[in-house]
Amino acid sequence: MNNPDYKKIFKDIIQYQYPQKAKVCENILNKESLTGIDVITLNNLIFETSSHETTVFNQKHRSYDEQSITQILEDQKKHNLNNTQLALKYKLSRNTVAKWKKLGLVPDIQ
Repeated sequence: MNNPDYKKIFKDIIQYQYPQKAKVCENILNKESLTGIDVITLNNLIFETSSHETTVFNQKHRSYDEQSITQILEDQKKHNLNNTQLALKYKLSRNTVAKWKKLGLVPDIQ
């Protein structure tokens, strides 16, 4: 199954609906490929969801690839965060973080 071309989708959204946000998103869109974290960051930068109901709805429909999970867990080790702090930062469930660790998705960082 092919992933959607998020770069093209976000470039079109910025070009046609939010041209004023092109500068803010430029660094992320210039990457060769976008990770799950990049997609979430772009979505937050462009749409700036402030409604609690919208945020909860979007949170339920997130999925993370292995690369994104590894990046999140590396961030946890790098900043010495516990599962609760990491969950708050990325708007995840503490149980999700624990599940990732249980599945052996923890990166080896010295």
